Amino acid sequence: MRSNLLATAIVAGLGLSSLAFAGNASAATKTQAVTAEQMAQLQAQVAQLQAQLDALKAQSDAQQAQADAQSDVNVAQAQAIETTQKTQDSVDKLTKLVNDTKIGGRMFFDASNINQENNGSKTDSSGTGFDVKRFYLTVDHKFNDVWSANLTTDFQYLSAISNTEVFVKKAYLQGKFDDAFVVRIGSADMPWIPFAEKFYGMRYVENTLTDRLSYGTSADWGVHASGDIAGGMANYQVSVVNGRGYRNFSRSKGVDIEARAGFAPTPNTIIAVGGYSGERGQETESVNPPQTAKRINAMAAYAAPSGFRLGAEWFQAKNWAVTNVVDDKADGWSVWGSVPLTATGINAFARYDKADTSKDVDPSLQNKYFNLGVEFPVTKGFKLAAVYKDTKNENDTSIDLHTKEFGVWGDVSF
Repeated sequence: MRSNLLATAIVAGLGLSSLAFAGNASAATKTQAVTAEQMAQLQAQVAQLQAQLDALKAQSDAQQAQADAQSDVNVAQAQAIETTQKTQDSVDKLTKLVNDTKIGGRMFFDASNINQENNGSKTDSSGTGFDVKRFYLTVDHKFNDVWSANLTTDFQYLSAISNTEVFVKKAYLQGKFDDAFVVRIGSADMPWIPFAEKFYGMRYVENTLTDRLSYGTSADWGVHASGDIAGGMANYQVSVVNGRGYRNFSRSKGVDIEARAGFAPTPNTIIAVGGYSGERGQETESVNPPQTAKRINAMAAYAAPSGFRLGAEWFQAKNWAVTNVVDDKADGWSVWGSVPLTATGINAFARYDKADTSKDVDPSLQNKYFNLGVEFPVTKGFKLAAVYKDTKNENDTSIDLHTKEFGVWGDVSF
């Protein structure tokens, strides 16, 4: 538009100039000729300028379009970067969750034949069958280098109701402030039984002595403090618990205490003592048990990575029932060992237990147990054992219960 006005103004100016010299005919003729030539030149220049202006305008429009397109690209790139960052953040969170969370499980099972006689007559427990004694599912999550949490569920078959039961065995929050000071709040391993199982090494075949005779529990609800001292040469654990075991976390008036201290002269050797005291959760505002349960334990064991094991455990318990009016005591001991037969992990093992389970009320009542077996590794996390077991519970008067069992026991962990 501006170029057209410019051209019009130039033409008008030239016309006025030619009228000023109209009085001189000869001069006017010459001037008119010159003006026409100049007009043609000016028109050509105007056309050229117009073309340049049009070209500049087209170039400007193209640059503007390119700038608009680049702006759209920048916006799209920014949005893509933001979306990618959000996706990466989600992936990082998921990766951290996976890396900081471990899921595992363990199953104890057996297929065996039982021959049980009570005073010479076979009982209904005799026969052949397949059992899943335990099935644990574990979730372990690490929040940071100090705090973590664990949830372990347990499965078992209850013969009393002819049904299976799933319950929580362990559920705790852990704070590891140092190797010498670890705190667990909730249901967690007790000081003695799990510790003894670690050195015995054949939990899937049979419980350890104290656990087998029900003079203790492997986990309970409360506060548990433990640690390794002097580079692992000494260890300890103290638990303040409800006393009813992990299957029952109901309140009681008081709390029970179990403790253990261990000395490890070598990485594979342990000498440990422990004790328990409390009302086992039976003390309430309306019930005052007549007795306090007490127990002391001792163990010496050697467990090599090669599979060679040798150990002995002893316990003494007093008034473990808590509710009896008459005092009673029990004590017993267990010895075990295993020997590697091959470099591939085949081991022969044996164990013998003997316990006097009522030293004051029925001094002749005894429990004797032994097993013999061979263990075979199948693959990583899976092993089998062919085992013979023999259990006697008898006294001098009316009790004579004899159980013989032979079969295959299995341990699967993942």
